[in-house]
Amino acid sequence: MDITFGIVILIQVGTGISANGFLFLFYIHKICGSYQLSSSDFILAHLTLANTIVLLTGGVLNALEIWSLENFLDDVECKMVMYFYRVARGLSIFSTCFLSIYQAITISPGTPRWTGLKLRLSKFIFSSYLLFWIFTLLLDFGALRFVAGSRNGSRVRITLDFKYCTEVPVSTATTLRNAIVTSLRDLSFVVVMSMASGYMVIVLHRHHRRVRHLHAPGLPPGAMPEVRAAKRVIVLVVFYVLLYGRQTIMFSVLLNRKENSPWLVNSHVAFSVTFSTMSPFLMISSDRRIRALWKRDSPFLNKDP
Repeated sequence: MDITFGIVILIQVGTGISANGFLFLFYIHKICGSYQLSSSDFILAHLTLANTIVLLTGGVLNALEIWSLENFLDDVECKMVMYFYRVARGLSIFSTCFLSIYQAITISPGTPRWTGLKLRLSKFIFSSYLLFWIFTLLLDFGALRFVAGSRNGSRVRITLDFKYCTEVPVSTATTLRNAIVTSLRDLSFVVVMSMASGYMVIVLHRHHRRVRHLHAPGLPPGAMPEVRAAKRVIVLVVFYVLLYGRQTIMFSVLLNRKENSPWLVNSHVAFSVTFSTMSPFLMISSDRRIRALWKRDSPFLNKDP
């Protein structure tokens, strides 16, 4: 059974890193080659970067754990891996949330209030990311003093992170405070992205009814670029929320069990990187620029009849 989970995680890590790496380079190329910064490409580039770091840290180390390979991390290395993993995880949920807010504002009605907000939106993206980077780096940096490599012997494993990293015993109040702050941060982002997605569903429904009779049979409302982008973000958010809910429930189950079965722990580990693995494929399938690039460069699609 452990071998099966190990194979699943290795497949997720391999495909996820490849897809996210391709997307990151694609969006960076678009950003550098454009005279005007694309806000959505900037957000998506951050999301793919976060997904890649999550897979390189959490995915790789959890795969090594399931395959029962020898621990090679000392205290400093373990602190660095845990730090990058937690920062990347925070960046991933922030980027997903920010993308949903951006797309909800983009497809909002053309009233004066919304129009003014749309014009100012791009100016807030860089500053918002800068503030979040500072907040996350400081928040997760404080937890490093409680993390050490498992080579040091009798320390308690961080149950749902890595076997190779252990937790230095601290007071219950400190542990509870850190858990509450992190949970509130994640939960607030999930609530906001859910509200933004719900708003987009309402706007798209109204838009579809309003313009349905204006489109020709060969050009349905769903073919509009902003509608396609909104649908992509909604699917991405729903996927994240479902996985977040499953992870939260499983986290509670594992914490309240006196003895955790290897199957439950391994399944929790396998699902922990699912979003980072699958989300780039959702982005690729819904981005016409990537499909056009593939059709242009594919020797099979360009082959003369």
